[in-house]
Amino acid sequence: MSNSQNQLLTVNRSSAWSRSGLFQFFALTVLLSSVAFADVRLPALFSDHMVLQRGRAVPIWGWADDGEEITVRIDRGSRGVWKTTAKDGRFMVLIQPQQINRSMEVTLTGKNTVTLHDVVMGEVWICSGQSNMQWTVEGSHEPKADIAASENSDLRLFYVPRVKADEPQSDVEAEWKLSQPDTVRGFSSVAYYFGLHLQKNLNVPVGLIHTSWGGSPAEVWVDRPTLQSNPNYKTDLLDASDKRMVDYEKRLAEWEKEKKEAEEQEKEFKKRRPGKGWVPSELYNGMIHPLIPYAIQGAIWYQGESNASRAYQYRSLFPDMIRNWRSNWGQGDFTFLEVQLAPWREAEAEPGESDWAELREAQLLATQILPNVGMAVITDLGEEKDIHPRLKKPVGDRLGLAARGIAYQEKVVHSGPLYKSCSLDGGEAVIEFDHVGKGLDIRGSKLIGFSIAGQDRKFKWADAEIISKHMIKVSSPDVKQPIAVRYGWADYPLVNLFNKEGLPASPFRTDSFPLTTGP
Repeated sequence: MSNSQNQLLTVNRSSAWSRSGLFQFFALTVLLSSVAFADVRLPALFSDHMVLQRGRAVPIWGWADDGEEITVRIDRGSRGVWKTTAKDGRFMVLIQPQQINRSMEVTLTGKNTVTLHDVVMGEVWICSGQSNMQWTVEGSHEPKADIAASENSDLRLFYVPRVKADEPQSDVEAEWKLSQPDTVRGFSSVAYYFGLHLQKNLNVPVGLIHTSWGGSPAEVWVDRPTLQSNPNYKTDLLDASDKRMVDYEKRLAEWEKEKKEAEEQEKEFKKRRPGKGWVPSELYNGMIHPLIPYAIQGAIWYQGESNASRAYQYRSLFPDMIRNWRSNWGQGDFTFLEVQLAPWREAEAEPGESDWAELREAQLLATQILPNVGMAVITDLGEEKDIHPRLKKPVGDRLGLAARGIAYQEKVVHSGPLYKSCSLDGGEAVIEFDHVGKGLDIRGSKLIGFSIAGQDRKFKWADAEIISKHMIKVSSPDVKQPIAVRYGWADYPLVNLFNKEGLPASPFRTDSFPLTTGP
């Protein structure tokens, strides 16, 4: 063997499993002990056309007979050979970081041989959330031309089926597919445009693993140990869910009894079967756990609508979900990018309270308390009458900018203006912003969306003007001694503050008044 091949390092079972993230994977994986795998078998994630994360150690795992020696080769051995021995029906090798930018083969040999064709090294991202992440390219704004032009062998898609599970699962039924009209049409629109943005700007293959479910609340994407470790989650989420399940079982039994009686009497039965509702951790079990510990660069997340009525809880639940994923993946603080909720419902004539504004604040807080968390603001893309705004390409592009700035450390303006500080001077408030790029900007003739309040905490619309590259002065003749300023604090905020790079400012408040969703 040559010196270069020696340097590729044969990874044995003990060294691969010693890494904390990989140990957690095997500790959590649920396998039926009665099933014997006579042949080497791989999870669905390992298929033809797959994208492996470049520049990072890549776990390749699967199932085989106990004691079976498994050999993994990249490109018929020209790039390296890795060996291990199956134990308890499982095996794993850890491929050292690679930088291969062409199509290759990956071959696994045990009692049988499995060869994966057209495998590439590139950037891999998880794409998750609820309906606005699930929303298809075909259902988005003017999709025909984009679908027709979607053939791209450097953009590859993996669509996780929607599966609920009571226990963590080890596999899904899916496969990697190349980007082309028939695969893009029903794929996540936000994910597709995000991936396309990265592929074009980084000039490398990009793999998107789409795993989302419309209407899902955040707690169903968190594993049960995380929820059990927090007394508030145990009471408010797990215990409450258990009570709903008891009620569901009673209603289901009554429904089945009535249905049976109707059938026996040959009567028409139109009563709808009772709904089970969401159960905490069930989508983590069925749609996230099977993906771990596949090597990734990061995740994008568009969710929160279903948690808006519990926005205060989201201030901890969402960061805990991010910590949960990062811990279980065992790949450190990988980049996590979110989409702030779009405007929705009718615009209000006067300033007031808003659970959607509170949820947006919770999303903003996650970027401040956790490393490598970014946010795409879309206050300019909402629709009053539709919770699913059709303009998805700008959402994907803004997530792409955030990825380039955070994950890839490009010197690009990747965020709109973010509130930094407030100083009060008589009847005026001066607001300072970060992420102003070349400077603050207005879309329109005058700034709108600012409100101001005095000691009575009653907010009034305010006059606002840009006074420097990064500062705005806010005042109102109706509030002589202001103590608080808010911007875009509404379900459907009417706002027009941007930076000169065209990215909108995030809604914010300077006060700490009690929230409508708070304790």
